[in-house]
Amino acid sequence: MGKHANTLKTLRAIALEHGAAEQPDLALMARELGRVVHQNAPAIAARLAPPHARRRGFERWLLAERSKPALSVLVMAWPPNHLTPVHDHADLWGLELTLHGALEVQSYTRDPLSGDLRAQGLDWLGPGDATWFEGDRHHAHRCRNLSRCETALSLHVYGGDLAEYLAYEQEEPPGRWVARPRRSVIAGHLQR
Repeated sequence: MGKHANTLKTLRAIALEHGAAEQPDLALMARELGRVVHQNAPAIAARLAPPHARRRGFERWLLAERSKPALSVLVMAWPPNHLTPVHDHADLWGLELTLHGALEVQSYTRDPLSGDLRAQGLDWLGPGDATWFEGDRHHAHRCRNLSRCETALSLHVYGGDLAEYLAYEQEEPPGRWVARPRRSVIAGHLQR
């Protein structure tokens, strides 16, 4: 179990080191985290087997948190074909990196006057691939596990605690977007 635990500790250490600045170099953090994932995929899969095998729906697991500067590191388990609502990140910067499986990330920009959302880009992330956002209050996205059979796992690093955020729904017939407050739930803490 030693090497498996060390790999997760390495990911945690990289996130904590690079997240020490108020506005970290997220591209550099993504490259370093991605390198560890590419080099240690079997060890990561073995270490994260319990959250991967639980199959209890979408879950967020806390790996690390710090108050100054604010930072949280989470592992998320995505059930097969799970799709999040379009949501923001409460003005936090963030990085999301796939550990196992494949995710689709659809980005949106929110008009500051009307609040309407406009699709901006689409990314597909495999193990070691990342996307990030700089804390832009107009950024939102939707994520989906591309597998119909297998749970995906991802690592998320945020510039604070994402306890509350807004989820966006389109009114019927499709028209204006309505923001609804949501709360994040932590399923548990991963051993460090």
